[in-house]
Amino acid sequence: MTSPRRTIGPDHLPAHPLVPPQRPALRALPTHPEVDLPRTQEGPQPQRLLTTLLGDYWYGRREHLPSAALVALLGDFGVTTVGARAALSRLARRGVLESSKVGRHTYYGLTAAASEVVLENVHRLRSFGERHEPWDGRWTVAAFSLPEDLRDVRHTVRSRLRWLGFAPLYDGMWVSPRPVAEPARRVFAELGVLASTVLTTTVDARRSDPRPPMAAWDLSELRGQYEEFVATTSPLRDQVRAGGVAGAPALVARTALLNAWWRFPSLDPDLPLDLLPERWPRRGARELFAETYDALGPLAVERFRAVVGESAPELAGLAGYQRSEGSAGGPSARR
Repeated sequence: MTSPRRTIGPDHLPAHPLVPPQRPALRALPTHPEVDLPRTQEGPQPQRLLTTLLGDYWYGRREHLPSAALVALLGDFGVTTVGARAALSRLARRGVLESSKVGRHTYYGLTAAASEVVLENVHRLRSFGERHEPWDGRWTVAAFSLPEDLRDVRHTVRSRLRWLGFAPLYDGMWVSPRPVAEPARRVFAELGVLASTVLTTTVDARRSDPRPPMAAWDLSELRGQYEEFVATTSPLRDQVRAGGVAGAPALVARTALLNAWWRFPSLDPDLPLDLLPERWPRRGARELFAETYDALGPLAVERFRAVVGESAPELAGLAGYQRSEGSAGGPSARR
């Protein structure tokens, strides 16, 4: 007997968004040499939730928010007061958040460096799936070698290469159909990987290699993940269209939706349509994400403002919400 499909919606969501445990652990944000941002892990993720909420509804703002408001926002996701305050302290120690005092009250905001990386990451997530231009036929190849005792460095290299759009053709040889040679070189330089080579090349289409570059991606598995996303997100879209989502459930649902969309840029570097089978599901998944994410925006930011307003009414009206790239009103909007 097959188990029922789990939908993405406020009535079906866990208390906090999760990346399915079978997925590899990925950096929640592109790494930056001076910003130690949280990773995606199974289980409660208050640190990641905080950076996501600030990036989505407090983007570009330098004003600090009361710790009480941030704790209350995390409460919507089932995070305890103790867990929320611990997350604030840890993010401050890691240089992701900076704090200030007004009397006896503590306020927090993203540091300038963290804000830059968060905004870059959110922009990529929102714009992913929009590229449809012809491919130039060129591959970027990144090869590297690391000693066995540098497993942490190897893990970081792999995570960052995936975020750039690479996939492993062999263990130490990664490929991407995108022009990402310079970013790959920066990754190797920042991490001190001396035994590395990055080059750009073409592949002779007349040759029949036993393992061509596209073998680095399991297209059947990737198609299945897109189809699963569509199947689980469609009920939420329909619920939003019917006006059945508001308040805290809208905030939770929108964050869970963004979290579900999060994995695709690391699994699919907007693979050129020239290389993909017909009726590839990425575009449909992207349209579903954009419609649902945008529709939940005004509902979610209303909840964000209400929570902030309980502690700092003068700041509540400054909150805004991000919109999907290419939607009406531009890449972002404040209401």
